[in-house]
Amino acid sequence: QVQLVESGGGLVQPGGSLRLSCAASGINLSMYDMGWYRQAPGNQRELVAVITSGSSTIVQDAVKGRFTISRDKAKRAVYLQMNSLKPEDTAVYYCNAVWRITSSYKKDYWGQGTQVTVSS
Repeated sequence: QVQLVESGGGLVQPGGSLRLSCAASGINLSMYDMGWYRQAPGNQRELVAVITSGSSTIVQDAVKGRFTISRDKAKRAVYLQMNSLKPEDTAVYYCNAVWRITSSYKKDYWGQGTQVTVSS
């Protein structure tokens, strides 16, 4: 059974920091691209950052320079360090794993999400 469990969310003031964790079980992280997505009320789920199976990272413009994605293969965990948080960062943050089996077939897994609220 594949499971992704997010943690580390909470309430923080603007300008503050949080570190989100995604604990993975049932998968080998070396085979997966790992990503963080977020969804605010009334909005579509959007990509935040990705770390590939080859350890390349991609961060979306909205959070570039403030957020950093990283991975610990030994601990089977993926992290999202969030600095200089803004109210518009408020959302439920989801961990995602993608196994790219072939160029035309992939398998996706999702965590249950963790709430991040940025407010004075």
